[in-house]
Parts: sequence; C-alpha cells; structure tokens
Amino acid sequence: MSTMTANLETLPTSVRAALTLGLIALVAFPFSGTDFYIQMVTRMMIMAIFAMSLDLLQGVTGLISLGHAAYFGLAGYALAFLTPAGTPVSLWWTLPAAVLAAGLAALVIGFFVVRTQGIYFIMVTMAFAQMVFYLFFDNKVLGGSDGLYINFKPSAAVVGWVLFDLDSKRTMYYFTLGAMLLVYGFLRRLLWSPFGRALAGIRVNEHRMRAMGFGTFGYKLSAFTLAGALAGLAGYLWGVQSGYINPELMGFQMSAHAIMMVILGGMGNFAGAIVGAFTFEYVLHVFKDLPQFGGVDLGKHWQLWMGLFIVLVVICAPRGLLGLMGQVRRLGKHRKASHE
Repeated sequence: MSTMTANLETLPTSVRAALTLGLIALVAFPFSGTDFYIQMVTRMMIMAIFAMSLDLLQGVTGLISLGHAAYFGLAGYALAFLTPAGTPVSLWWTLPAAVLAAGLAALVIGFFVVRTQGIYFIMVTMAFAQMVFYLFFDNKVLGGSDGLYINFKPSAAVVGWVLFDLDSKRTMYYFTLGAMLLVYGFLRRLLWSPFGRALAGIRVNEHRMRAMGFGTFGYKLSAFTLAGALAGLAGYLWGVQSGYINPELMGFQMSAHAIMMVILGGMGNFAGAIVGAFTFEYVLHVFKDLPQFGGVDLGKHWQLWMGLFIVLVVICAPRGLLGLMGQVRRLGKHRKASHE
C-alpha cells in the first residue's frame, strides 16, 4: 500500500451521507440515552479530537509519533494546577492556557524531533514522551503516580452570568460535540489550504518539496506544534469530564491507542479519525465486558481480542473503515453494471 493510497482526502457521497446521519444521531442521543452512556459518548468525542490531532501528523504529514499522549496529559495537568482547592476556575482563560501549554511543549520538543526522519523520528518522540511521563510519575510535587484530582469543573460565567453549567452531563456532552465539530471543520479547511497541501506534499516526497523551495522543517514544526495544541484541547476536556488526571494519560499506551484509532478509521481525512475513535472505544467497552466462558474470564483478556480485531481490520480494510465503506459502494456499482 503506497503512501498516496493510504489517505482518504475525498470521501464518496454515500460515506458523507452516512457521516451526516451519524452527526444527527449524536445531536439527538442525549434525549434518549442514560447518564452512563452520555458520559461514554462524551469520552468517545474527546478521544476523537485526540485522534484527529494525531491524524494531522500521521495521515496528512506522514510523521508517526509514539509520544503524542504527552501533550494530551500536559493540558490535563495544566487544568489541575490552575484549579484552586476550594473554588472553580474560569473556563474562558484556563482552556486557552492549557492548550497553549501543550502547544508550547510541542514546539520545544518538535524543534529537536522534527530534525530527525523515519525510525529515528518515531523513537525520539517516544523518548521525549517517556521523559515527560517519568517527570510527573516520580515527582510528588507534580502529583506522583497517584495523579491529581480536579474538584470543580471550570465555570463558564461571564461578569457573574453563567452561560452554561459543565456539571450537567448533557451540557458537557454538547460542549464536547461542539469542540469536536470545530476541530474537524478547522482541520478540513486546513487540509485543502496551501499549508495543508504543502504538508501532503511533504508526506509524498519531502526531497521534491525541498527542491521546489519549500522550507520543510518549518512546515513540519508548525504541524507538530498545532497537533500538540489540539491534543491539549482533548486532554483539557478529559480532565473536565473525569475530574482526575494521572501520568498514565501521558504513557505509551495512550499514544498507541490514538495510532490505532487513526488506522482503524482511515488516515488523512479526519472523519476517519472520528470513526476510528468511536469504533475503538466501543469495541474496547464490549471486549472488557465479555463474560466468563468455560472457566476463562474473556473480559480479562480484552487486549488479546482487541489485537485480533485490529489485525483483522488492517487485513480486510487497509484504508480503514471509511475506505471499506467506499470499497463496498464501488463493488456494488460494479456488480450492478455487470448485470446490466
């Protein structure tokens, strides 16, 4: 599979229609779902933002990062540090502050990481992420391995008037949905902008882009920084919803989950990252709740079933689930034409 065919920048009409129906279902879901499932879908949307941020690197620019979760966790910690012990903090300045903190960390790390290529890039991203992980894991001042609690959700008050209350699960759901749609719209616009086309050119042939006069280092560093900032947005929302943050959110496992989400949905489109995140989180929930069978606790071995599921999708749908939907559509048209 070539780099070009691995990306799904343009979706068939039938796939766009299916995504529109999915959006309608998301808008209507809180009126029919219980609080448990509202929180579950909210978490899926947060992970979708996280997956889209990685897709900007992996699917568009062709940079595979094994340390992307570092920026996700940093923003959550920023919220925890900014929230006083006895009173809520304002949403309107902590959200941009947390996103800015994640973006600055990505800028500093990216300044060194982007100078490498291939397997070296992958290993250096993981090395920096592990350093950040152990900085928080081994430091009691930063919360240590136990993490930190966020006792109050941020306040959306403006001059004393509360616009909305994030303590409400339904309000948090729609706030996250709005954030996910804004990120998707922004990244889709970015994808077809001159900046996005330059990133796609770097993915296909960086040497040719340099020969044409493009400063590929600056483009890659900008993409790395923006991806880190968007991962920070997801981490902030995670901290708001869960009320708890710990170093595991910066670990390799979280970064690996994001990579699998991007691969599952289909790289380079951002809608694929959303579909991949929803699919991954739902299948993970199903596998963890598997019953005992013949004295074997199937749910305890959810990693095995998840691994088999990922392998099956990669074999049967190398372009992801969105690519598989388009492939089924083309196959149906071909069969119809052959019968005629």
